[in-house]
Amino acid sequence: MSRLTRWGKELVVLLLLVAVASFAMDWLRRPQAPTQWPDAAWQTLAGKTVSWQEMSQEKPLLIYFWATWCGVCKFTTPSVNQLVQEGENVLTVALRSGEPAQVETWLRKKGYLLPVINDPQGQLSAQWQVNVTPTVIILYQGQMVQHTSGWTSYWGMKLRLWLASF
Repeated sequence: MSRLTRWGKELVVLLLLVAVASFAMDWLRRPQAPTQWPDAAWQTLAGKTVSWQEMSQEKPLLIYFWATWCGVCKFTTPSVNQLVQEGENVLTVALRSGEPAQVETWLRKKGYLLPVINDPQGQLSAQWQVNVTPTVIILYQGQMVQHTSGWTSYWGMKLRLWLASF
């Protein structure tokens, strides 16, 4: 067997192991929709009242749980910001990132224009059992249809939004 063939097989095995580990971690860290959530209305930092149930009726809603102190979020948040700029249906939750003024200052410094619900004590995140940042949840017609935690690429989020429509 040639060296190239052997390396190819080892690469395939490695990729399969990474995929299995990734799916296992997503399953272990999966958020859970609270039983009372559909009726809840939330206030964004911009003062807009939003309902996740209503926002997810027409098209999938990407909910991005992040934190200003999260190291991985600094790689994912720019992609979420790009989705917002493109007009995708996105709402974000700032987990334990300080008071509203602190979060707004952080967003302004980074140049992000994100619709943000501030969760300074982590109560909203606890209701959804979100223990890892970043976490992405896709809701469609009031149901959680997809989720992932950890780093996610722009195209990964875009694909999840597209797949949720089916």
